[in-house]
Amino acid sequence: MGHLALPVFLMLAVGINPVPGEETVRHNLMPAPAEISLGGEGELVIDATFRVEFTGHEEPRLERAAGRLLRRIAAQTGFIFLPDSEIEGAGTVLYIQVAGAGEEVQSLTEDESYRLEINAEGAFIYASASVGALRGIETFLQLIEPGARGFAVPMVAIDDYPRFPWRGLLIDSCRHWMPPEVIVRTLEAMATVKMNVLHWHLSEDQGFRVESRLFPRLHRMGSDGNYYSQETIRDIVSFARDLGIRVVPEFDMPGHTTSWLVGYPELASAPGPYRIGRE
Repeated sequence: MGHLALPVFLMLAVGINPVPGEETVRHNLMPAPAEISLGGEGELVIDATFRVEFTGHEEPRLERAAGRLLRRIAAQTGFIFLPDSEIEGAGTVLYIQVAGAGEEVQSLTEDESYRLEINAEGAFIYASASVGALRGIETFLQLIEPGARGFAVPMVAIDDYPRFPWRGLLIDSCRHWMPPEVIVRTLEAMATVKMNVLHWHLSEDQGFRVESRLFPRLHRMGSDGNYYSQETIRDIVSFARDLGIRVVPEFDMPGHTTSWLVGYPELASAPGPYRIGRE
């Protein structure tokens, strides 16, 4: 019996190049970048003196991303990072150079590409727009591993861009209520693997999940008390944008509206009473 061939996706996942004669670079990145090559021997050490510097466009979203980066490295390594004033001119630096902010409202044509270079001089992320820098930060975080001298990142050069413009996750908060903290945690997980669309199902026979100030009986009578306030929705949409994720809400109609009709039976085509769906 002949040997079974490994599926191509499995070979890529473990760093086995399916194309004979081409360079193989083993890595644990997910998703695999478009292009990756070795940048030289050795590694760049990450310790308590690590810091982030912006050399191009700056904005609050990028500054918050840098803060999350440091917190996540601290959680992974146990480091307590020193203030920049105490490490000026020393330590490993991640330089982030962004040409511009990009689109105010993220679309499927947003430029998410970036280049990540890691060499003896430091780590460098180059991106045309802020979203590309966010993607490069996630790749940098995935590269950090324990090494001979502590935590480090390998010497590599990565050119990356998405294969698919819509990389989404559907969350159905109607049939199965999910509190805001679950949505936030899910967004954080999505960002780690560079997903960029949250398809948020917010109305169904089983529940109307958004506060309505114009028709308040929608959420008061059609949600069993489980709904998102408008303030919460705004906070989640804003946080998603910070992560480079676009929120696409779904409100079903004209079908799948039983929960709507509990509070407003006069809008139905048949007399009530109506009850929230339970299946």
